[in-house]
Amino acid sequence: MKVSLKNNETGVFGIGGLGEIGKNCYGVQFQDEIILIDAGIKFPEDELLGIDYVISDYSYIIQNLHKVKGLFITHGHEDHIGGIPFLLRQANMPIYAGPLAMALITNKLEEHGLLRDAELHEIHEDTIVRFRKTAVSFFRTTHSIPDTLGVVVKTPSGNIVATGDFKFDFTPVGEPADLHKMARIGEEGVLCLLSDSTNAEIPTFTKSEKTIGSSIVHIFEKIEGRIIFASFASNIFRLQQAADAAVATGRKIAVFGRSMENAIVNGQRLGYINVPKGTFVDASELNKLPANETLILCTGSQGEPMAALSRIANGTHRQIQIHPDDTVIFSSSPIPGNTTSVNHLINLLLQAGANVIHGKLNNIHTSGHGGQEEQKLMLRLMKPKFFMPVHGEFRMLKIHTKLAQATGVPRENCYILENGDMLALTADTARVAGHFNANDVYVDGNGVGDIGNVVLRDRRILSEEGLVLAVATVDIAKKEILSGPEILSRGFVYMRESGEMINEGQGILFRALREALKQPDCNEHKLKEAMAGALQPFLFDQTERHPMILGMIMTPDSLSTEVSPAQ
Repeated sequence: MKVSLKNNETGVFGIGGLGEIGKNCYGVQFQDEIILIDAGIKFPEDELLGIDYVISDYSYIIQNLHKVKGLFITHGHEDHIGGIPFLLRQANMPIYAGPLAMALITNKLEEHGLLRDAELHEIHEDTIVRFRKTAVSFFRTTHSIPDTLGVVVKTPSGNIVATGDFKFDFTPVGEPADLHKMARIGEEGVLCLLSDSTNAEIPTFTKSEKTIGSSIVHIFEKIEGRIIFASFASNIFRLQQAADAAVATGRKIAVFGRSMENAIVNGQRLGYINVPKGTFVDASELNKLPANETLILCTGSQGEPMAALSRIANGTHRQIQIHPDDTVIFSSSPIPGNTTSVNHLINLLLQAGANVIHGKLNNIHTSGHGGQEEQKLMLRLMKPKFFMPVHGEFRMLKIHTKLAQATGVPRENCYILENGDMLALTADTARVAGHFNANDVYVDGNGVGDIGNVVLRDRRILSEEGLVLAVATVDIAKKEILSGPEILSRGFVYMRESGEMINEGQGILFRALREALKQPDCNEHKLKEAMAGALQPFLFDQTERHPMILGMIMTPDSLSTEVSPAQ
């Protein structure tokens, strides 16, 4: 289905963030002007073997790059800025972001070698960016990171508001949300509200960040040994509270992990992290300090295999090893998809002798997203004509839609959309005006976008069923089998205990090769097909498993391989 926006309609769409947590990327389009809001990543689920990140398919943006006026960032979390390097490689555009988000983006672009050609503009809550037909303004919200902004896109059809991630924290660590400005925006009129749905299943207000600070101090006071504190590097408020607790309990702080080091440097430079001089010490000084006078801040609270905490846990970190009296504090909750990795990391830490204190169980983590009462408050303040829930799985979007209806938005004015759907708005009407491709794009160590369903299927087969190598040396011209065939197993069966099956399988392969060599059009490819076709049903009959079969035909003058996946 193609997109069919009329000349008097404003289009609102999501390239990521609809029906999922993460990968946030939304757009507002009026005629020849497109305003993009955020470009994030999503962490892979367990079944996405070997995948590092999931990003959006930016094809629609690339095709309409001449219309894009800029990318506007609500805040600096990875699910809102992590996709920027991948987007800019394909479609360079101006980027507008608050001070902290801009610092994090700058670091990210520098790592990717994209900083020189980037057009970066720092914005604040009172900034207004005007274009010929549209204008973009902002309002301050509260989240778990400083400089969090909601976005207002003024179009000829009306104002489109994207809240970004928010909660209403009335005793925040940083600046409070600007409720007065939100109310003014609502009074001026909101045509459509795109609102954070992450905690739509939680019926109450989200706990204040300030309550976490006192809990951290209380826990620090009870710990006699060394403390290793793991958190999101971008959660500057949490890092400030950990630093305050360290100062209060007489501890020096060493920082590990590149993103954590960048966060501390940026937080201090921007005035978000303030501690007495000498609180932060170089890693080399750790061994000179008593254990009860040290705090280690590090990355890895999500179980990331290359992060500092994982390397500490598995004994591969060059500077830190777990001591029996260490206490590791996870000041976070697992992101969906990371639970297994986090549990594995905790097990490693416990096996190494550390004590582990985790997240919500010990009142040292709270969400940065508002619950139902906060979502209703946002709806009451904005009073939108049309409502489009974002940043949530389908059940969350559904609940959020019911909250909107309870606060006065007509049922027929609420739209639960999928990534790639185009919502077309006028001052009085709304319709779904088509769909464009917005599938997931996978990123692994080899690159972007070259990991399709076939590759993922093969990885799944290898992980679940194993691999069988079938090798033979054949002189095709003379129609002779010179040696073999041999069968080798990797992750399928234990060879020493499966001798009878292996021998029978070799006989089946020999007969299949002999029959294939009789054919007048015989070649290496057909020989490999014959091997896989004969061996697959035999192995399934013996084991009820479908391993991947890799046929290898060696000839006197060549060697070739070809994967023949299980059917």
